[in-house]
Amino acid sequence: MPVITNISTYCFAELGGLKDLREELQTSCKAWNLKGTILLSTEGINLFVAGDEEMIDRLLARLRAIPGLEKLTPKVSHSDHQPFNRMLVRIKKEIISFGIEGVRPGSYTSPKLAPKELKRWLDEGRPVTLLDTRNDYEVKLGTFKGAIDPNIRTFREFPDAVRQLPEELKNQPIVMFCTGGIRCEKAGPFMEMEGFKEIHQLDGGILKYFEECGGEHYDGDCFVFDQRVGVDPALRESGHAVCYACLAPLDESDQEDPRFVQGKSCPFCYKSEPQQMVEKIAALEEALKKVSSPLPGSIAQENRRPVNIPAALDRHTLLDALVTLFPQIERSEWESRCDAGRFVNYGGKVRGKDHVVRAGERILQIFPPEAEPDVATDIRILHLDEALMLIHKPAPLPMHASGRFHRNTLQHLLNLACAPHVPRPVHRLDSNTTGIVLFARTRHFCRVLQRQFIDGTVVKRYLVGVAGHPPKDQFSCDAPISADPDQLGTHRVDEMDGLPSSTDFHVLERRADGTSLLEATLKTGRTNQIRIHLWHLGFPVLGDPAYLANGELGDTQTLDAASIAMQLHSWQLSFLHPRTGKKMEFETERPEWAR
Repeated sequence: MPVITNISTYCFAELGGLKDLREELQTSCKAWNLKGTILLSTEGINLFVAGDEEMIDRLLARLRAIPGLEKLTPKVSHSDHQPFNRMLVRIKKEIISFGIEGVRPGSYTSPKLAPKELKRWLDEGRPVTLLDTRNDYEVKLGTFKGAIDPNIRTFREFPDAVRQLPEELKNQPIVMFCTGGIRCEKAGPFMEMEGFKEIHQLDGGILKYFEECGGEHYDGDCFVFDQRVGVDPALRESGHAVCYACLAPLDESDQEDPRFVQGKSCPFCYKSEPQQMVEKIAALEEALKKVSSPLPGSIAQENRRPVNIPAALDRHTLLDALVTLFPQIERSEWESRCDAGRFVNYGGKVRGKDHVVRAGERILQIFPPEAEPDVATDIRILHLDEALMLIHKPAPLPMHASGRFHRNTLQHLLNLACAPHVPRPVHRLDSNTTGIVLFARTRHFCRVLQRQFIDGTVVKRYLVGVAGHPPKDQFSCDAPISADPDQLGTHRVDEMDGLPSSTDFHVLERRADGTSLLEATLKTGRTNQIRIHLWHLGFPVLGDPAYLANGELGDTQTLDAASIAMQLHSWQLSFLHPRTGKKMEFETERPEWAR
């Protein structure tokens, strides 16, 4: 078997002409069939390279010809295989990332302590504090006995870890160490800047200690940054693997664990699907809090909302189309908006009231700058996977843009929190209704779920507080509901032309104050269906601002944020998962008024 020579070395020196040097080294190393990584910076060089010994010598000769690198001395080891996959030469701001201004190892480093001198100190029991400057996954493989582990994930976290050390250590001798010494070149001067009086760095790091002193006073192996992963005190490959997800070194038992999946997970970073979902939910809820404070609609700005022209209105005037599409708004109001130039195409050209529209045309309605009313923002995620998300919607909170609301809506807040992805609502809840609402993660899953709603295979149950005591414990309402909205977007029972609608009711409690708690099961999904059916039967929903107890209609659809809640809550939802076909059943906690 051919013997591969492995070298690792670094040198802090002021370097220039990095772009030309990078091109030269990349070309030469490729020609010499060398593989590994060379990092170049204005502060020096850091490299791990492997290949034929003669070619390695050529590389070292070229590097030592560079001013400042004359004394470049590598650590050398041998292997029977090439530990690297390719050759990379990169220009970096720092050859070892630290991020602290004023630390310049090319000009000053803390005093170095020879490995044999450290061993003598430890043999004698000399009072000294050992400080490991390496990352947590490196320390896991092995470290000096009794050494302080700063428990850092990256070297950039080292300064904060130092600031957490006990104050009394500042007057005690400290010997810091790392794999080969490069990190200590920066860690030492920084600790002196922080007030530590007696700092030493182990010259050549753990690897040189192994070479000169063996494994005395050291537990375990040393993590190395190549495919060997770890070496023992005799500098032999230790047989460890590494998890490329979390970088944890893995012994033989770790590699036999079923949670070890090459390139994906290991026993130390494996997370079950429930664990992953909990973390993703927490992250999404935190994102929702950020985009909701302040509310995006609290700042007055112009808004635009599309108007889509259906085939039935092809070649109508814009004014006639608007009146037909939105009959709840007076014709005179639409005419006034047209005269004010509030309708434009996507190119910005104004479309007047006499503009002849075509089927499929999209026209933007412009809304002048105006701050939107406050809404509830306690949005909670009940379930989240690759296909769908179940959301607990607070109230008042409109689902989508309508009326006075453009950006203070559930859809807009989700779009901001989930960007660049756009969740798609499978069904809708009234702005004043709380509880479960289902969103799909893609257009495909949305279509699959909506088909279940259309086919009637989805079970939707609500809790409802109503005025009065229904005479029967079980009753239904099949009154058809108008297709077109009236004033403020309300609907009504329309026995002649209404859409088929059906709701089942079950009395859960008759209360002494003359109110009742019901369970409502939707068999169809018309706008305001539960509220309209109960209003029609003479048992209006408590707190409803639109369908009032006297049989009249109110003057608003959406409650103010400070108003007493409307007593309608989406309580239970059952459907088939669009990807697995598994039955999914969800139930929320009852709101206070329903307990």
